[in-house]
Amino acid sequence: MTQRVDLATVMDRLALDDVVTGYAAAVDDGDWDAYRALFTAGGRADYRASGGIEGPAAEVAQWLAGTMRRFPVRQHLIVNRRVSVEDLDGSPGDSAEVRADYVNPMRTGSGEDFESGGRYRFALTRTAEGWRLRSVVIEEKWRRTGTGGAAEGG
Repeated sequence: MTQRVDLATVMDRLALDDVVTGYAAAVDDGDWDAYRALFTAGGRADYRASGGIEGPAAEVAQWLAGTMRRFPVRQHLIVNRRVSVEDLDGSPGDSAEVRADYVNPMRTGSGEDFESGGRYRFALTRTAEGWRLRSVVIEEKWRRTGTGGAAEGG
């Protein structure tokens, strides 16, 4: 690989990371316009593993807007990102996948804590506007609920 190809790959990885971070921020901030803008025209999201819906990004954004009203306090933490950019004979291609774990602590308006964790699978495409999501699939692995208050440590 040449330094130019290496630099292109690094720049792609940074751009992909920005999309994933933008996704978390859009959900946490309730910015559904920003959420929709992260997807390609035919982009889809699948939240069925966490009790949600699957469908076009615009439809899912509308569902999220209603669902997230129950949780005025929320924070996505997306970690352990594994990025795979399409390799075209040593040059980066126009598709990528990111697999990442998440922890999502939230609190309801009545003070009940809700926390879940699992894994995201993001499929992305390079467009004229930059990298965009073709699909997001959530794989919830656990959840916990309880009354708000100070956490007990050990």
